[in-house]
Order: sequence, then C-alpha cells, then structure tokens
Amino acid sequence: MMTVLTLGELSLADLQAQVQLESRGFGDYDWLKVEDVALSDRDRLQLQVLQERLLTTRTQLLNEATTWARVIYPLLLLAEQGAIQAWSEVALSAQYAHFSLEGIADGVLGPSIDGYLQQPYLVVVEAKKGLDASNPQFQLYGQMLAAAWMNWRSSGQELQEMFGCYTISDSWTFFRGEVRGFEADRPEFLLESSREFGERLEAEIILKLLKKITRRS
Repeated sequence: MMTVLTLGELSLADLQAQVQLESRGFGDYDWLKVEDVALSDRDRLQLQVLQERLLTTRTQLLNEATTWARVIYPLLLLAEQGAIQAWSEVALSAQYAHFSLEGIADGVLGPSIDGYLQQPYLVVVEAKKGLDASNPQFQLYGQMLAAAWMNWRSSGQELQEMFGCYTISDSWTFFRGEVRGFEADRPEFLLESSREFGERLEAEIILKLLKKITRRS
C-alpha cells in the first residue's frame, strides 16, 4: 500500500518508517570548507548593503514573507552562477516504491533552461512562526528526498548527492545528503550537517558556501 507523505507535515517517525536514515551530524566536512571560494567586488558590495540593513532590523519580529524577501532570497540570488538560478515556491513530488512525497519548497537553487527549472540541487525551508510552527529539519529531509528522486529520474544515476538548508530568522543551517536505492523497499539516506551560521556577521561565509554548492552541481 502506497503511503502519501506531505512535506510540510513530516515527522522523524514518518521518515524512519520509509527510509534507512543515517545522520553523521555536524562535522568538519570538505563541502563546508570555503577558503578557495572567491567573491567578486560586486558580491562584496551587495553583501555590505545587506548586512548594514540587517544590523538595523529586528528580524525576529518580521513575518515570514518579509524575512524571505529581505533576508533569505537576496543571498540566494547572489549565489546564481551560469544556468543555476534561484527560485521560490517550487512544487516537489516523488514516488518511491512504497511511499510518495508532495509539497512545496520555499526556495530552490537549480539549473534553468528557457525559464524552466530542471533538476533542483539545493532546497531551502524557511521555518514557520507562531502556533503552526514545526521542526523544519524533517520537512527539509523530505524535500531533499523528493528532489533527489526527481534528479534520479532525470539522470539515472543510482547515487544522488543533494543539498538543503533551513533558515530561522537570519540563521542558516546546511545539510548534505546522499540517497541511493530509489527502487528499494527502504531507500538509504545519509546526512551530514553544518553548524548554524548567522547572516548578520557571517553573510560572506553563507554566500561562499552557497556558491560552492552550486559549483558541485
């Protein structure tokens, strides 16, 4: 029987029932090292403007739409390279052997052809506020699984590397995932994570990491 999972309502138990989930946790992984990533003068100028604005903004009091427009999306736009573009409100869907995933990603970095998003490579979850708030981590895991399946269908590669991050106010936490066994009863999902980065003081590191991730695609 096919189990239908909604991305915005996922729990850890939902995921563990369907996939072999292994988390290596936070570590000093190679994909987090950004010393070799260079920024242009234009990048640095825009980062300076963004950070100056953040220093005079109480981001915790902003609603979700304003936070996305003023804090999160500007950095995604700066990470665009070549055909890789930033997108908002992207529909994701996947159908594994025994479960399906459906929902919307708040943001995506992925290649575009003639204005159409191709394979999503990094997915972004903006944490919800208020009474409807839930742990953004498991929603992000589901989005990474959905995006990995979409890329597998397109490329046919049995191992899919996928990146994601969730944001809370102006803080960013990144994840790298490896998904394999797309036709197995319980696919394998390996995860690595970063520490939390604060955009007010670490916008340059966040942008370099976004650029490094898009290069890997």
